[in-house]
Amino acid sequence: MTTPTRKKPPRAAAERLSLDAVMQALEAAGSEQTRRTYARHGVVQPMFGVSFATLKALYKRIKVDHALALALWDTGNFDARNLALKVVDPARMEEDRLDQWACDQSARMCSGYVARLAAEGPHGRSCVLRWLGSADLHQQTSGWKLVAALAMIDETLEDAWFDAHLASIERGIHAAPNAVREAMNEAVIAIGCRNPSLRARATAAAGRIGTVEVDHGDTACKTPIAADSIAKAWAHAQAKQADSPAAQERARESLRTRC
Repeated sequence: MTTPTRKKPPRAAAERLSLDAVMQALEAAGSEQTRRTYARHGVVQPMFGVSFATLKALYKRIKVDHALALALWDTGNFDARNLALKVVDPARMEEDRLDQWACDQSARMCSGYVARLAAEGPHGRSCVLRWLGSADLHQQTSGWKLVAALAMIDETLEDAWFDAHLASIERGIHAAPNAVREAMNEAVIAIGCRNPSLRARATAAAGRIGTVEVDHGDTACKTPIAADSIAKAWAHAQAKQADSPAAQERARESLRTRC
């Protein structure tokens, strides 16, 4: 006689965390030491001072929750906004909301995540045009970080699009404001990581640009030398048998959620 197979009971759905529950978890995880570190990087209150490791753990618990992400952002709290950028759904972000988030003044570190968010959704190219032409310096900074993000993850853009941005960087980098100048340098590096042809052109542009001076304030941050960073990225990609640093990046979890 055949013994009937017992079906496993269905796994209970994970309980959705409320905004209050997440804010309480963030507040409990904050520390004075992290608040001081963030303040040196330009973060302004309100903030709890939550480490990126804790944010990553919360992201793994929440996964994608677009409504929660919007509510977290609207609190104005730096740590809540940092988490919002991890749990948000890029496909559901509207252009006007991306524009608003790109103007965030809390810290330069957030502008990189906003740029990644735009690059992962349907509005990346149109956001570049608006942000680079904006009078808002935070939005301009996000615009150049968006150019860098698109260089690494969007395979549909042609080399000529990046050539035009390289030329713009060469013309304006040394006269640009501090944070914009830093983001332009990052864009040169990312463009140089896209494919062999752009590697050569970005490396040549970096040589013509020369030393890029960025004031990092009371931090240990240093401005990378673009040509050296491009060479190191290609050496690492080749050691991992990747076609390019950009191809290597596309094979990984999004930088927005893994860091």
